[in-house]
Amino acid sequence: MKLDARDQARLEGKEGPAIALAMRLVTKAADIMGATSLIDVSFAHLDSCFYAGRAHLDFAKFLQSHKARFAVPTWTNNGVVSLEDPSLRPIGEDTEMVEGARALMEVYADLGCKPVFTCAPYQLPGGPKRGDHIVVGESNAVSYYNAVTAARTNKYGAYLDVACALIGKAPFAGLHTEQGRRGDILFTLENVPDSLKQESIFCHLIGHHVGMLAGRQIPVIEGLSPTTNVDGLKAISAAAASSGGVEHWHGIGITPEAPDLATAFGGKAPKAVYKITRADLRAARNALSAGRDGPLDMVQLGTPHFSPSEFANLLTALAGRRVKVPTQVSTSRFVRDFAQTHIAQLEKLGVSIVTDTCTYYSPRARGVSGRIMTNAAKWAWYAPGMLGVEAVFGSLKECAESAVRGDVWRDKELEL
Repeated sequence: MKLDARDQARLEGKEGPAIALAMRLVTKAADIMGATSLIDVSFAHLDSCFYAGRAHLDFAKFLQSHKARFAVPTWTNNGVVSLEDPSLRPIGEDTEMVEGARALMEVYADLGCKPVFTCAPYQLPGGPKRGDHIVVGESNAVSYYNAVTAARTNKYGAYLDVACALIGKAPFAGLHTEQGRRGDILFTLENVPDSLKQESIFCHLIGHHVGMLAGRQIPVIEGLSPTTNVDGLKAISAAAASSGGVEHWHGIGITPEAPDLATAFGGKAPKAVYKITRADLRAARNALSAGRDGPLDMVQLGTPHFSPSEFANLLTALAGRRVKVPTQVSTSRFVRDFAQTHIAQLEKLGVSIVTDTCTYYSPRARGVSGRIMTNAAKWAWYAPGMLGVEAVFGSLKECAESAVRGDVWRDKELEL
């Protein structure tokens, strides 16, 4: 490992024990990853603010006690709890987890993080740009930043994300390198009707199917509609990261690093080619619907956090009708404030807005039980195992109509 004079001094403890610990973590990770040097990073989005046990809080308090500060702009992922609505996860659900989570989020804000508490930081202004080397831990954000923004990050888990942000550097390996960003396998959509590609559910399904087959490989998708918007690209990123651990993907003619197949694959042939069919997408939808159609207990939207345009689409789908079952939408504080006009109208229709957190993990959020419908592949994939609920997956239109009726409604015009 080649270290400059300052990094060597940091490693020797000359900038304090917190920075020395960070240097040890980063250099050890670099050794494991086969990196011979570090690269400067310009931004970090921390997953370590998500409480997973007392060690998380002890680590953050150690940094706090030694007055550590981040070397680059550093934002927070969502937490276990909502600081704005403590009643969402009452202390009685899991006292140690809820109290620890709240304290952890507050410590990271005190350390100098920007307290955005969102899993979709790419929806906020002031983030990274194409070519920036960054440090991100949240799975869907890793995938989105790499593919859609064309910034460069590996998936940095706790506590490596914090360590990199403290020193402003990361191991120069993996997705930080040109070679590490080349596509591995190809998915073609020539057998999927163009009309189906226009449906909001399509990107969730294709992402889930691609992730299942790709695993940790980098998939390349050929044939996406030129009109695929950022909400669709978010859906692909989140679904593929959830079902397969995809950290980077290419959409030919859609994502910045994939103007054509040759560029996406770095001049090499794909290791495998999959021709996706309508039947594959139908199987993906069925796999995401662990629950049966029937009376609903709740509708859950916003995994990853809703964008302003998604709020507008939900308002259109409801068409002024009140929801019959509890309907929650998770989003960031920034988007909540930005989309306040739409949100105010949705709240009048009975829709509840959740900030700072998400609802598919334990401890169970208020009211989350029974048969729950969602338009998010990530929520449908994780919630049944984490919460023991019946997840029913459908399009945003199907979710909105089902929320109004109180029963699962299927769009007969959606031909899968």
